[in-house]
Amino acid sequence: MSISRLRDFVSEATDIVRDGVPETVVLDSMRAPMARLLESDDWLPDAFAKPHPEYYQQYLLHCDPKQRFSVVSFVWGPGQKTPIHDHTVWGMIGMLRGSEEATRFEMREAGTPMLASEIAVLEQGDIDCVSPSGDDVHQVRNVFDDRVSISIHVYGGNIGRVKRHVFDRDTSRAKEFVSGFSSTVVPNLWAG
Repeated sequence: MSISRLRDFVSEATDIVRDGVPETVVLDSMRAPMARLLESDDWLPDAFAKPHPEYYQQYLLHCDPKQRFSVVSFVWGPGQKTPIHDHTVWGMIGMLRGSEEATRFEMREAGTPMLASEIAVLEQGDIDCVSPSGDDVHQVRNVFDDRVSISIHVYGGNIGRVKRHVFDRDTSRAKEFVSGFSSTVVPNLWAG
């Protein structure tokens, strides 16, 4: 296994995500590097691909020293899902293994039920984006009830430290949270 594919992605992302570059330019420019990262499934170290029997895992793969972006592997055990949540920063999701379903929700007045607005299913190699300027509230689940799915995410900040929100579907009420990470180490980008 060679981690060089991830190292190349991080290098390209560092060139793309510079102070003052508009979000739309960053997301457009990031598509080709993400597609190249997803072309092969031979680079993700096993330690960052382990499911948990109850909860999806969010493993930090890299965080820019200035916290302008972070790269994370999301490992979905069979049938696992997130609560309805936002990100408050831009994000790009690339499907590495398996499949996930993202249901987007429309923000509504507190006290009223949230409305599902769109459902997107990502298969291996597919890419999707989130943005606080539009489609930022969703719920994600592993499509499979019998196997693990893994997606690679890049966010416009250190997503493990960003204040975000989970939402009650019946009332649209928000509760603040900080996700943290499932791992205490990051992979050595300079190995292999």
